[in-house]
Amino acid sequence: MVFTAEQIASFTGGVVEGDKNAAISTFAKIEEGKAGALSFLANPQYEKYLYETESSIVLVNKDFNPSQPVKATLVRVDNAYESVAQLLQLYESMNERTPGISSLAYVDKTAKIGEDCYVAPFAYIGPNVTIGTGCDIHPHVVIQQDAVVGEDTILYPHVTIYKKCKVGSHCIIHAGTVIGADGFGFAPTPQGYDKIPQIGIAEISDHVEIGANTCVDRSTLGATRVKKGVKLDNLVQIAHNVEIGENTVISSQAGVAGSAKVGKWCMLGGQVGVSGHIVIGDKTHVGAQSGIPGGNLARKGGATLMGYPAVDHKLFARQMAALKSLPDMMMQLEAMKKEIQELRQQVNKLP
Repeated sequence: MVFTAEQIASFTGGVVEGDKNAAISTFAKIEEGKAGALSFLANPQYEKYLYETESSIVLVNKDFNPSQPVKATLVRVDNAYESVAQLLQLYESMNERTPGISSLAYVDKTAKIGEDCYVAPFAYIGPNVTIGTGCDIHPHVVIQQDAVVGEDTILYPHVTIYKKCKVGSHCIIHAGTVIGADGFGFAPTPQGYDKIPQIGIAEISDHVEIGANTCVDRSTLGATRVKKGVKLDNLVQIAHNVEIGENTVISSQAGVAGSAKVGKWCMLGGQVGVSGHIVIGDKTHVGAQSGIPGGNLARKGGATLMGYPAVDHKLFARQMAALKSLPDMMMQLEAMKKEIQELRQQVNKLP
């Protein structure tokens, strides 16, 4: 597939600066550019590479002013980062795919599979499963009985969808992810721990993307819900009865404990921990390695939190600045204590 600068500008609403017939057939990072490649410049820290790159075309923001001559053809757009994302989506959509059900896949006779689906060798599709049109089911995917998968969804190798769970349309679920494993529910007894049956489901809404080796557990009762537009990174744990609001983004190694509710448009950084049975309001941003045990700041939404227990990020910055001074402060405190003790001894000697 070959695209010219003029075609790229037309697709992105941009303006060509240079050779409108310059052509590309691949993408490359600006620092690794090569002839026939498209690169982009969004971060000013990478500007130096613009003057060295061998890429044929570079997307830049319309307000960018180069400080040196540029040999590549520029396409000026409103937002270079967003535009390259659109172009990558277009490029990906044009890749050929071969629909069909492999003779090496197991498909139960009661399963319903929509048109234009691809089912790879060694996939397992159980009784009464329903799969919408245009889905890609890769090798070693397991979809257990009564599960539902919507249209145009991609399940990469070794994804497991447990019984009765639901995955929406236009979703992407990466390798090794498990949807609907039992929630971590045990009742302590004098003899040990009795398992609490988890008879609910996990429900993934439309336009959700889930990274590799992530787990969304089924609920004890009702449903664990990951709502429309949510993006989960690799190695994320969503516990039983949790609700993740629309368009929330959660980074790798984060965990949300049972029955917590996370609002819409939230952002949780890597290794964030959310306690069970709490509510995080809409548009809350939580910095990496922070812990949310509860509190009004998290509940009301719109806050940027860091630390454990998480506090306003500005307060956290002051706390960290004070912490750096703590060793010196301790030495000063010990010196003051010694000085006060000496003064007391002198006072006690007075007639």
